[in-house]
Amino acid sequence: MKRTIPVLAAAVLALAAAAASAQTQGVSKTEITIGSIQDLSGPIAGFGKQARNGMQLRLDELNEQGAIHGRKIKLVVEDSAYDPRKAVLAAQKLVNQDKIFAMVQHIGTAHNNAALPVQLEKGVINWFPLTSSQDMFQPFHKLKFSFAASYFDQMRVAAPRLAKEKGAKKACTLYQDDDFGLEVMRGAEAGLKTIGLDLAEKTSFKRGATDFSSQVARMKAAGCDFVVLGTIIRETVGTIAESRKTGFSPTFLGSNAAYTDLIHKLGGKAMDGLYATMTVQHPYLDESANAIRFWAAKYKTKFNEDPTVFSVYGYTAIDAFIQVVNRAGPNLTADSFIKAAEVNEFPADIFGSPIAKFGPNKRQASDVARLSQLQDARWKVVSDYIKP
Repeated sequence: MKRTIPVLAAAVLALAAAAASAQTQGVSKTEITIGSIQDLSGPIAGFGKQARNGMQLRLDELNEQGAIHGRKIKLVVEDSAYDPRKAVLAAQKLVNQDKIFAMVQHIGTAHNNAALPVQLEKGVINWFPLTSSQDMFQPFHKLKFSFAASYFDQMRVAAPRLAKEKGAKKACTLYQDDDFGLEVMRGAEAGLKTIGLDLAEKTSFKRGATDFSSQVARMKAAGCDFVVLGTIIRETVGTIAESRKTGFSPTFLGSNAAYTDLIHKLGGKAMDGLYATMTVQHPYLDESANAIRFWAAKYKTKFNEDPTVFSVYGYTAIDAFIQVVNRAGPNLTADSFIKAAEVNEFPADIFGSPIAKFGPNKRQASDVARLSQLQDARWKVVSDYIKP
């Protein structure tokens, strides 16, 4: 009888775990299905493909080594072409047809905001969205988990620090007229006020714009010597190229959305001098740090292209997801995942990420960022982490 009770108890626990998993969307006895919405064919397709490859690399490592509590992880990726309307359709497919457990690294601010209602209604976790918008953790929702300092916080601390260092007298901003660009602009405005600077010129552009001559002319006419850019790839390159052509040479500061190798690959030498906020380092193949160099070589061998910082974002998002799933135990549900995420501490990694942590009432894992600058077509870290 004494031997029978533990056996029965173990059987009951196993049945309970199986029953809970059967009731949890995206979780079976042998598999966890997750989804991601990327731009694979639109204006920032370079980012989307790199993030997808980074996620796949970490998943392949996991699935080759075994599984987590008997389960492998399956990733389903949909293309939004960087269109919020298509992002909603992609979310509906992933949530209702593919039955994903979590959305991981969905790219874009407006795109996440459009798709989130579809996810939250079905209890689908939004894990490490590929945007630093405050909307990803405010207002609080138990299913929202954001991994980086917000655009607002990045600019609020970096803009006054850099402007003061450069002795700036007059500041301007050029920003994308959407949730992303507005947050960059507002963060810079709030930060610059702390050192007595107002934005003398605020000029914007619509998503997808290619001509920035009028905006550059306005900032030049205003006499600005410091420009905050709420831009991504083409807009950053186009703005700085136009400025160089017209003899306009302020200090340019972008957010981590402009921290990409595509800036100097597309814009060439003219992009040198650009500053951007960032967290993880770009993984150059000849990086002096052995661990990053080894990882970059492994990535290139698999995908036949150099990795980028967005490859790192994808890789680390999946790595963090794996940590939490492992901590949640064999009885994986949305609730057990959430509880595990709230107590797990994510250590600093080989890419220079800061230590990060969520909490019962905290859905932003980290609020610090640092500065990097393009020097000789290569990003160089030029500051320590700046605390808000």
